[in-house]
Amino acid sequence: MTIIANVYDLQGAVIREIELPSIFETPFRPDLIKRAVLASISSRRQSQGRDKRAGKRTTAESWGTGFGVARVPRVKGSRHHAGRRAAFAPMTVGGRAAHPPKSEKRSKERINTKERRLAIRSAIAATANKVLVRSRGHIIDFVLEIPLIVTDELQEIEKAADTRFAFMQLGIWDDIMRAKKGKKIRPGKGKMRGRRYKKPKGPLIVISEDEGIYQAAKNHPGVDIINVKNLNVESLAPGTHAGRLTIWTESAINFLSGD
Repeated sequence: MTIIANVYDLQGAVIREIELPSIFETPFRPDLIKRAVLASISSRRQSQGRDKRAGKRTTAESWGTGFGVARVPRVKGSRHHAGRRAAFAPMTVGGRAAHPPKSEKRSKERINTKERRLAIRSAIAATANKVLVRSRGHIIDFVLEIPLIVTDELQEIEKAADTRFAFMQLGIWDDIMRAKKGKKIRPGKGKMRGRRYKKPKGPLIVISEDEGIYQAAKNHPGVDIINVKNLNVESLAPGTHAGRLTIWTESAINFLSGD
């Protein structure tokens, strides 16, 4: 089935119609999308482990029986100390860890190549589904059309003020404001670990070539810019939830048609 969509200029006027690629007809597969996103996230995880001799670099030996004390290994030279310090054993203060983390542990999720490709295609198709886009929390009441396709002039914008005007004309400014107002302080200890704030995801701009749009739009809250060649399921479905509000340039759509 052929799907026809409008192409808009930066003032929000229709300038032509375009046929959407067949990739937008891919069935919705939330199960594969979730697996692909988790695999992408886990691939960035850095392995960690403990030195195999950690907690074992000590002179501690057990005294054996006949002293009226527990037979835990004790540091030599501490006989006359008040604590007669124990070491080496897992149950002692300052002893080794019983089952420490090991760098050999396989912590990366695996996904088959064909499943990953199908997940990306399904996530792309989900950006054209109004129900899914709205269910993610995006404000699309004033968006001109879903999917929203804009001329390549969008890639040439170099000033943030110009992008603000274009976003207002295209109807996505309200969603950017939603992302700005949704910035919250994270509960828990994550505040002390470099991730103090939680920020909602706003619109995703898919381009074929950066001619200034990245610098112009990168500071808008929640807005991400990505080249269509680097398109991945994590950017299309943040947090494993598909249906992100996406703005496509015409050349990006043409690239998908030739894929």
